[in-house]
Amino acid sequence: MTEHIRTLTTADEINAGFRVFLRAMVGLPFRDVDAVEVTDPGRYLGALDGTEVVGGADSYGSWLAVPGGARVPHAAVTHVGVLPTHRRRGIVSRLIARQLEDIAARGEVVASLRASEAVIYERFGYGVASSVRSARVNLRRAKLRPEVPAGGRVRLLDRAVTTEALAGIADRAAWPGAIGRPAGWWRLQEILRAADPVTHYVVVHSTEGVDDGYAVYRPLDTGGWFASQEKTVTVTDFVALTDSARAGLWRHLLSLDLVDVIAFESLPLDDPLPLAVVDRRAVELGPERDETWLRLVDVEAALRERAWGEEDAVALRVSDPLLESNNGTFEVGPKSVARTNSAPHLSADVATLAAAYLGGTRWRHLAAAGRVAVHDPDALRRADALFATPSAPFSGTVF
Repeated sequence: MTEHIRTLTTADEINAGFRVFLRAMVGLPFRDVDAVEVTDPGRYLGALDGTEVVGGADSYGSWLAVPGGARVPHAAVTHVGVLPTHRRRGIVSRLIARQLEDIAARGEVVASLRASEAVIYERFGYGVASSVRSARVNLRRAKLRPEVPAGGRVRLLDRAVTTEALAGIADRAAWPGAIGRPAGWWRLQEILRAADPVTHYVVVHSTEGVDDGYAVYRPLDTGGWFASQEKTVTVTDFVALTDSARAGLWRHLLSLDLVDVIAFESLPLDDPLPLAVVDRRAVELGPERDETWLRLVDVEAALRERAWGEEDAVALRVSDPLLESNNGTFEVGPKSVARTNSAPHLSADVATLAAAYLGGTRWRHLAAAGRVAVHDPDALRRADALFATPSAPFSGTVF
């Protein structure tokens, strides 16, 4: 193997790494983007064959909201790819292993990513911690129930003030799975919208003068818009911090003139929209798909930060072949988390723990799939109660 891995430091190297990512993804369009503007300094790892960048793995410094509302230091992993000419050489494995070491050295407790392929990341300790689905709302049939909250004020934003206003709202998200959106992420959204000839509409909701939600949407197939029998608007970003904001944004979207269908790209699995309309069949839900692939980089810190249900403690043995410090048995209870020398009630690898960590997957289902060694049969019940959350985890951010 002649490839060596190091941090990409110059603008030319970072842009070369970004071009590798675009080529590796095949289906992504090439755009005139200066990657330095949309990445965090010092976080882009590259695999170099001589002086040529042939692979890369990048991340943003961020936060992740965990059950109970705490925010833990988080690495949003992205731009992972290898040139087609250099596949099957173990480059991705070496990049991800090195990246995990770097993330741990930064003191970041967790990492997450969006996977282009579903069979790559579990072997690096990532587990599916949240899932989403799309939805299509037929406006000819959709009518909000009379008891749905009225919502507050909704206003359209000019493009010039969009990012600052939206970032101020998104940064207050507190539901399990929400992540902090860094400056580079917002800059990329600006570039993508500017390059799109179709207008993006941005509406902000406020309750008693305080902004608490927004939606970004755009029309599809505008060339044949007025002759179309199914004029569709797709919602690309929907953030609601309160029930009032959610209801107010629904009312705006479902009352748009000259529109037949509102398509939501990504909703939580337990989103209340189908419950809010008189004709539930007016909301067509898409299939469930994985969203957050989560990696616990510091298991003990991650367990200490989240809130727990009221149940007797469970001793959980965790195995992690890549980060030795995570190996051990942890007693998890509603009042404390601590390493223990006691015999474990359950044993699982770090990817399985990640799948359960935000409350999106039950321990009894993981055990039924053979992913948990059960040493105490009652421990599955207790673990499900301890890890349970009031709502399904959801990020809502693609990176």
